[in-house]
Amino acid sequence: MDILLTHGYFLTEDEHETKIMKPYPPLGILSISAYLKSRGYDVQILDTTFSSKAQVCDYLQRMRPPIVGIYTNLMTKFNVLEMIAACRRAGAHVVLGGPEPTYYAAEYLARGADVIVVGEGEITLEELIPALRKSGPHRLGHITGIHFRDENGKMVKNAPRPYIKNLDALPMPDRAAINLKKYVDTWRAYHGRGSLSLICARGCPFHCAWCSHAVYGETHRRHSPERIADELQQLIEMYQPDQVWYADDVFTIHPGWLFKYAGELKRRGIKMPFECISRPERLNDQVIDTLAEMGCYRLWIGSESGSPRILDAMRRDVTVEQVRWATRALQKRGIEVGMFIMLGFEGEEVQDIQATMEHLKMAAPNTFLTTVAYPIKGTPYHEQVKDRISARADWDHHTDRDLTVRGRPSRRFYEYAQRWMSGEFNWHQQSRHGRKDWVRLLKSAASIAIGRVGMALRAKEKEI
Repeated sequence: MDILLTHGYFLTEDEHETKIMKPYPPLGILSISAYLKSRGYDVQILDTTFSSKAQVCDYLQRMRPPIVGIYTNLMTKFNVLEMIAACRRAGAHVVLGGPEPTYYAAEYLARGADVIVVGEGEITLEELIPALRKSGPHRLGHITGIHFRDENGKMVKNAPRPYIKNLDALPMPDRAAINLKKYVDTWRAYHGRGSLSLICARGCPFHCAWCSHAVYGETHRRHSPERIADELQQLIEMYQPDQVWYADDVFTIHPGWLFKYAGELKRRGIKMPFECISRPERLNDQVIDTLAEMGCYRLWIGSESGSPRILDAMRRDVTVEQVRWATRALQKRGIEVGMFIMLGFEGEEVQDIQATMEHLKMAAPNTFLTTVAYPIKGTPYHEQVKDRISARADWDHHTDRDLTVRGRPSRRFYEYAQRWMSGEFNWHQQSRHGRKDWVRLLKSAASIAIGRVGMALRAKEKEI
């Protein structure tokens, strides 16, 4: 074995995910695995999704991989820190990649990682594996796209690696290396239909203030329509999913590409139900008609706020009117709409939250999800509030999601705000459709009352 690739996400430890049970395989390391294998490397994958930390430690001690590459994001930070220690006990060099370690390279190196890969991992690892084998972890100055420590313990940031221009030159993700059937079966057992994911592009050219571009920068590169059609056809033939999730940041960003892809699927006789994410201004009647014909049953829109002032502060470059038009147009064609809403962004006041609630009533999506803004290092939002950021624990015991912004309303305030919004939205939806589900109406009324009272009581309570 030349390298072991893993990711440190354990489904059983994710309280939220164990309630909804919609896991998807780790396509990032599957892509890297496929590429390295095509270059002659012996690659193993340890997919931790359905595994446990004890099983990981046992595997490392038995297999003794020379190098372990770990995909790391904000959600898996604590697990990865434990896995670094386990890898070191097994005698392995540790290489970290993904969005999380890019801006915390010094911290991860100090805790046992040997190399941080910045950006895409395929070509970097192709060069890094023999370099580690030949020279060890401290003489890597010739490998672009990495951070490491030299022989004196000083962190070295090598020049960035150019992005891969032709994504079609990469092989399809190495899905055969993991138990993909378990993902399909899990979905089917809990939801009556199996689902798998695929990615058509890398990167997002938009510049929302809170969004991290740590891996792909602000580039946008796409596979050809034919290549993605090949991949979807392979998924259908090998794993028989009932639907797919296009995991692109903005699936409809390029209408011309979408029309060609739809035509390619039609030529092959493929119509697979799917859901995806888009921005409202990247939708028009022709795009929506095409999505419906392709089998889109749900589209998620990053609405974020109903306050134009806050949307501008977020650098969203979108209007509430565009969101409302897109929602109505999608629903008219039988496509459900989900919305992402973000509370607590810099400068938001109670009246902005109220505007967001009114916006949800007017837009009337089928569902919405809320999050409270948190400052991810390396983003414009983090830079904007960095002088007021507080951590309630040391670095090893918090993530960026746990950071608070001094002067902002307390977490409890936003918990009540979310409860109020959920109740208000559900009440409005039932009233709008003339429903008489008294149990749901009573629950909605309780949420509204508790949320309003809680917000009023916590309105003056600020983070410190």
